Amino acid sequence: MAEAKWYAVQSYSGHENKVQRLLQRKIEEEPGESPEDRELQEVLVPTQEVMEIKNGKRVEVTKRLYPGYVLVKMVLNDRTRHLVNSVQGVIKFVGSGRDPQPLREEEINKILGVKVEGDEPEKEEVPFRAGQVVEVVSGPFTDFSGTIQEVYADKGKVKVEVSLFGRPTSVELDFSQLKGY
Repeated sequence: MAEAKWYAVQSYSGHENKVQRLLQRKIEEEPGESPEDRELQEVLVPTQEVMEIKNGKRVEVTKRLYPGYVLVKMVLNDRTRHLVNSVQGVIKFVGSGRDPQPLREEEINKILGVKVEGDEPEKEEVPFRAGQVVEVVSGPFTDFSGTIQEVYADKGKVKVEVSLFGRPTSVELDFSQLKGY
C-alpha cells in the first residue's frame, strides 16, 4: 500500500468541526485492523490556544489556525478522493489541477507542533509594545493614560509611565488592566 500523506481540504467556513466529525465516522468505517492499515487514517482541524483580553480579563480561547480548512491523512486514490469529496461541507482538495497536493513534511510538523532541531520556540503574542500609549481600564489608576516603558511578556505585565500630580510616575500593570490605542 502507498504511503499516507497529509492533504488540506477546503470546507465552508464555520463547518470545519462538522466536516471533521463526518470524516472521522468514515475513518471508523474503513476496513483495516489498525489506523495505519487504512487508506483514510486521520482528520484534524488545526487549533491554537491564545490569550485574549475580553472585558478587561485575560481569557484563553481556542482559535482555528486555518479557518475554512481541514487536514486529512490518507492514501490518495480515486476511492479516498471520492470519500472525502462526498462529505457534506467539503468544497475541494487544495492543489493545482486535478490532483491534490500533499503538505510538505516541514509544514505538517509545524502544524502538529512537532519540534524539529533548530526550531525557535514560538513566543506568545504580546498585545503591547514599548512607546505605545495606553489607557488604564481597571485598578487604582483607572482612566489614566500613559506610555509603556517596558514590556514583561513572561509575567504578562508592563511598566507604564503615568502623570500623577503633574509628575511622571512609573507603575507596573497587568496586560488585562490596559487598553491600547
